[in-house]
Amino acid sequence: MDINQLRCFMAVAEELHFGRAAQKMEMMPASLSRFIRLLEDDLGVRLLNRSTRNVSLTPEGADFFDEAGQVVTRFDALALRFKAGKRTGRRTLRIGAIDSAARGLLPQLLNMFVQEHPEADIHLTEDKTINLIPRLKSGWLDMIFIRPPESLDARLAVRFITRETCVLAVPTGHPLAARTSVSVADFCHDAMIVPERRTRPHSHDLTMNVFRNAGLTPQIAQFAEEKQTILSFVAAGLGLAIVPASFRNMNNEGVTCIQLNIDEKIKGLPLCMAWHKGSNDPDVVALLTIFSRRKEDLIAGL
Repeated sequence: MDINQLRCFMAVAEELHFGRAAQKMEMMPASLSRFIRLLEDDLGVRLLNRSTRNVSLTPEGADFFDEAGQVVTRFDALALRFKAGKRTGRRTLRIGAIDSAARGLLPQLLNMFVQEHPEADIHLTEDKTINLIPRLKSGWLDMIFIRPPESLDARLAVRFITRETCVLAVPTGHPLAARTSVSVADFCHDAMIVPERRTRPHSHDLTMNVFRNAGLTPQIAQFAEEKQTILSFVAAGLGLAIVPASFRNMNNEGVTCIQLNIDEKIKGLPLCMAWHKGSNDPDVVALLTIFSRRKEDLIAGL
């Protein structure tokens, strides 16, 4: 049982509707439902009655709701006290990032930050956007680098960074591997490995739009959730994949990344940063300042 599971349960218990609760938590309904199931499994008790039309609290769920609310309130108070800098000693800047940002933008940005603030400790968590946003809201993270969601909590500030360019990942033995660049016509008959839309909507839609814009339909061999899994499938010869250009920096044995020429109407993968609105955390302010000052250098290779 963890605090995010409690938050998910509280949202459903307050809304008595999974769709509205998921929107409130800025999560996919399936992910929210999974958190609730894990919580019930951990406790060994059913907290919610579910039907196709209604959600209600079980007697155990009603009892749990009262005490869970107290736990979440105490946790938030504790997080705010620490984030306000009232503890002594060295503070850790907790950053969350999607995989492409962790490999592309952040190494250079954090190197600049550490040069100016050598006393700072940094903890980096790599995860998907749908998992990072709740962690930022709950105080577990100070700043996140994500794909922009459809809506964001009004308590959070967001800044657009850039649109990441993409490349075509092919097996090293593929006929296109020797090419320096390709267009969709060059691989329109190849099977494709496509990201799951549920967890990677921007990446999924980009792949589909590249084909759709050319009047084509991709031959989907496999859906996959993790980028490393996608690249492993490519290396195994199961298909090709469109991935962020930053993945050229990964040690992907058996995979070659080729420049992808696409219509200018199809924009790359959006990347943004988010933090608590009005934050006076000196490390967050310093990181934002460095990014603003060195933005052109930082996004040049993305």
